[in-house]
Amino acid sequence: MSLAEARLRRRIDLADESRAEWGNTTEERALLERIEKVDVPEGPIAMLPVAQLYVRDVPGLRPPEGADLLQVLWCPFEFHSDGMPTTAVFWRSAAAVTDILLAPPEPAAVDNVTYVPEPCFIHPEEVIEYPSSLEFGREMRERLDRWAIDELGIEYQNLCIAPGFKVGGYINWGMTDPYPNPCPTCGAPTEPLLTIDSTEWYSNIHHWIPYEDQAADLAWGPVQGGPSSPTRICVSDANAEIIRVCPASPEHPHIQMMQ
Repeated sequence: MSLAEARLRRRIDLADESRAEWGNTTEERALLERIEKVDVPEGPIAMLPVAQLYVRDVPGLRPPEGADLLQVLWCPFEFHSDGMPTTAVFWRSAAAVTDILLAPPEPAAVDNVTYVPEPCFIHPEEVIEYPSSLEFGREMRERLDRWAIDELGIEYQNLCIAPGFKVGGYINWGMTDPYPNPCPTCGAPTEPLLTIDSTEWYSNIHHWIPYEDQAADLAWGPVQGGPSSPTRICVSDANAEIIRVCPASPEHPHIQMMQ
């Protein structure tokens, strides 16, 4: 659909969710019926911004020399078989960004409204994570799972890794077993730079919900959206897209994977 109609659909969805009784109004249904499919544009397609992070706000970022700003964009189409939008990563110096466009270029069309991030502010918080149990041998994995259930009443996998958008940290394996992701240029093991998640937390894993959002999350229940989905994006079937980079050189191409 066109980007303008994608944003119209987003506004209608938000209005529907804000009402006490769910269901589109007659006017909203008429607007939705007028949204038409459009052809994929030919030629270059402008990318959409996904994240803009300053080193001063996110201490976990490890920028190349002279950079203090990370910008991540993606193409709002699935052109490849991996089921994810193609991403672009830019390290910049904020002081050198002087010619700021008031109206940045935008794509003429998007694959889906869930590939159009809703603008929002970040509130970064540092947390300690531990590797997924799938990264250990069978004996250690069974010991960890027994300890977490017996002592805390929660599965280790849900305890050790934070959900949501994050810088660095560990990968929440589960869609696949852990597998190597070497740098395509030098072969060094790549490291997670940014996880682009479809939701900031899951209601059934209560301890990762920020205290100030726990009451609101209970009020929303199972409805898509709410405080757990401020960006309103969805990667594949509510999965996460993980950007991995080479620790040896920021100039080597990044790779992306889904979990």
